[in-house]
Amino acid sequence: MRSFLNEQQHLEALSDNYLMAKVRDGDPDKLGLLYERYKRPLLGFFIGMVRDRDLGEDLVQNTFVRILKYRHLFRGDGDFRTWMFHIARNVKNDHFRKNKLSLDKIEKWEEKIEEPESKIAEWQSEDEHRMLAVALEKLPEEKREILLLSKYHEKKYKEIGEILGCSEGAVKVKVFRALQELKVIYQQVEKLM
Repeated sequence: MRSFLNEQQHLEALSDNYLMAKVRDGDPDKLGLLYERYKRPLLGFFIGMVRDRDLGEDLVQNTFVRILKYRHLFRGDGDFRTWMFHIARNVKNDHFRKNKLSLDKIEKWEEKIEEPESKIAEWQSEDEHRMLAVALEKLPEEKREILLLSKYHEKKYKEIGEILGCSEGAVKVKVFRALQELKVIYQQVEKLM
């Protein structure tokens, strides 16, 4: 029992890049540890983008299937999380392209988010939450995505640039513009409610 606990603690201390390198080099069991570490952040990202928990869970699974499929492409010179979110973004885009679906409008998408620890629960009131959800819904998908990555997932601009394939400076401009547009939309929503 003691050796099992020591081994478990040792595995938890391993870096993401080390674990992914092990997966790449033929030890797919290590992917389970990465899955346990990142299933919740990925689910939060997908729910924020598609506003459907069940679909979000499917996309998390598809992301890890794709990570396993393309493990040979992991070089290990960058951050695993950035690589993973890049794959997750492609999984989402491929899903909608393959199924020819558009992101449908769901006025109360926040009700689909049942994560008690999510940052959404930190918002001060239900009214603010509802107004922000409506304002986010009205943002174009690419602006909503960049705000979710920068504010909800607290990614650094450099990481977001790697995920989106653009410079850190371009990300700063995109985040600034998305926030400005969100502010305008939020004020409009606030007047209506």
